Amino acid sequence: MSKEDIDFQIGGIEIYGDTTLPPSEVEVSSDEIQLRRLGKRPLLKRSFGFMSILGFSCSALISWEGMMVTAGGALINGGPAGVIWGFLINWIGMISTFATLAELASMAPTTGGQYHWVAMMAPKSCDNFLSYLTGWLTTLAWQASSVMTAYLVSTIIQGMVVMSRSSYIPIPWHTVLLMWAISLFAVMINSHTGRMLARFEGFILVLHLMGFFCILIPLVYFGPHGEPSDVFATFLNFGGWPSQSLSFLIGLPTSAAILLGADSSIHMSEEIQSAATVVPQALMWTVFINGSLALAIGIAMMFCIGDLAAALEAQSTIFYSYLEILRQALKSKSAACVLSSIIVVMGMASSVGLYASASRMLWSFSRDQALPFHKHLFKLNKNSLPIIAILTTLGTTMLLSLIVLGSTIAFSAMVVPTAAALYSSYILVSALLLWCRLTGRFSTSENFNTGSHGKPRLSWGPWRIPEPWGSINNFFACLYLSFIFFFFFWPAVTPTTPETANFSILVFGSVVLFCIFWYAVKARHTFRGPVREVEELS
Repeated sequence: MSKEDIDFQIGGIEIYGDTTLPPSEVEVSSDEIQLRRLGKRPLLKRSFGFMSILGFSCSALISWEGMMVTAGGALINGGPAGVIWGFLINWIGMISTFATLAELASMAPTTGGQYHWVAMMAPKSCDNFLSYLTGWLTTLAWQASSVMTAYLVSTIIQGMVVMSRSSYIPIPWHTVLLMWAISLFAVMINSHTGRMLARFEGFILVLHLMGFFCILIPLVYFGPHGEPSDVFATFLNFGGWPSQSLSFLIGLPTSAAILLGADSSIHMSEEIQSAATVVPQALMWTVFINGSLALAIGIAMMFCIGDLAAALEAQSTIFYSYLEILRQALKSKSAACVLSSIIVVMGMASSVGLYASASRMLWSFSRDQALPFHKHLFKLNKNSLPIIAILTTLGTTMLLSLIVLGSTIAFSAMVVPTAAALYSSYILVSALLLWCRLTGRFSTSENFNTGSHGKPRLSWGPWRIPEPWGSINNFFACLYLSFIFFFFFWPAVTPTTPETANFSILVFGSVVLFCIFWYAVKARHTFRGPVREVEELS
């Protein structure tokens, strides 16, 4: 066989086309056996352990940082009490959701995540279509997440400059250049070895925890202290809605987005040692740790709001209410900027993890021949990294960031539906898992023999919730996700103008309709779900 036939080379082992390596030629780990049972070749290096992937998912989620950044939106519809109680509701809902995803990740730890699980669980009559739709929504959502994070960090930097130097006028092209710089940093870290990325994420976990206390302690010590009734019983309705209850419900998605992204570790599954147990553990620890930190910083912020009107007004001048809250607490613009720089650093660290997840999702979907130019996007470099997918993610960020030059409203309309797209994938896999549970489609055996359709039989992984609690949790997750998904598309204020409208439903609906159209016209003839590259090891 010639050198031209070699597709990949990992650890000195040459892999040709779809040829399965005989077990005698290479020591096969349990992770590789499990991956081969799912029909996939083990091509990526497993550089992550539990602590490094925990740091990875915690830094991608950055919940306490997200609580500070998004608190202003929740204050408009909900007030201080809405921020706290709304986050608690979402925290409980996301614990249930990620427990459901953890069961699926233990059962089938693949980089594809949701679309692979849909293909495994959906009825044969619609499995390819649902898998294709889920794959596109998830892939686009992670690409948009990378862009949105760069935008948030860029505008935080500009807000800090405005607060320090009021003569500075934020210019859109400044924002674009900052976004490009942040994205290039993320690409630089992601383009080295997977081992370097793992070490980086382990360090970021320490920084994530230290940064929390570096902000919490000065805020609580120097800031004004309100009464408990001001925090836990004061609901506000600045959105102009006919009732306080409706205003509170419309504000819920703001705090729900804080906990979005913990599933980033799922898309790194093929680079994690003992993935079937480590990924579920990382998911659950992430949502518990980050949820606790976000709740603590949220309560501290609400107690330390001195001038609520000034904090809300800050959104139109320095973009984020938390900057004004820090300034009021520390009575110094410079000190507020120093503490805010911690959030900037964590935001840049988050972009590294988001780029990794976005590129792996793009690579995985290309592996299953679902994307244009999939043969190129699927390529790995000598360090077993999907470098073309990483650079494609960078290109996507740079192109979408140009929309900011024309209109920030148009930019938000393009990338904000990220949350709705991810929630839709959560809803689908949660509903299918519940259906499979109730119809008895899970095997009690530990073998993964395939059926006539080429899909692995459904068999539980090492991490699962025992019955009947598993089904109860699964049902609750479906209810919660559907409820929050509905309110994602509501505008923040009424009456609504073009400047305040929520265009998420337009963009999200357009993507779904285009996927349906393209599947009907072409993809149904070419897409066959997750491609089975290898046969099970005997």
